[in-house]
Amino acid sequence: MFKSLQSAPALVVTLILVLQGGLLYSSIRPEIVPDSRPLAQVPADFGAWRLERESAVDKETQDVLQADDLLSRVYRSGASEAGLFVAAFRTQRTGKAPHSPKNCLPGSGWEPLTSGTAAVDVGLGAPIEVNRYVISHGNQRAVVLYWYQSRDRVVASEYKAKFWTVADSIRLNRTDTALVRVLVPVADRDEDAAARTAYAFVQSFFGALKAYLPA
Repeated sequence: MFKSLQSAPALVVTLILVLQGGLLYSSIRPEIVPDSRPLAQVPADFGAWRLERESAVDKETQDVLQADDLLSRVYRSGASEAGLFVAAFRTQRTGKAPHSPKNCLPGSGWEPLTSGTAAVDVGLGAPIEVNRYVISHGNQRAVVLYWYQSRDRVVASEYKAKFWTVADSIRLNRTDTALVRVLVPVADRDEDAAARTAYAFVQSFFGALKAYLPA
């Protein structure tokens, strides 16, 4: 009997039960909802990158996302263009949670061509891991990077992000997080060049953006 309890399925079930119990306990405590600066105050310049335009988020999209704060902008550096989208959630206990771009983009007409992860050096102790997609819409192509960010933690996997939501709810009595997405158009079918532009853009704003997400 004890050997059966050490099997992988049994351990998974045990972990789920422990997490559910912890989540139930944390749900009866008043949640800590940290203050944060409005995303509208995020700088218009990141090094060589300059704000080109604000992109409006229509009410239908806002109603679907249910984010507490949104940022949607296009930046430019020389001939390079990059879109920055941030959806911040102060709490997820009310049923609100980030929507994965891999599910939302097809609804906007974009289809994934390739998918994977990438490591981006943003000056921390180790590179951050982000999702990397190449998407198409008609004759258009773009490189998309996205991740989930909570304090100093960057997570690419949706499943890991959900795990940490539960863990933070138990340990810290907090469930705040943010979805960060970067989109860079592919010019001349050069996907590698677009990816390098996307990495450089992330490196330019990562440190500044942290100041607008709860610490």
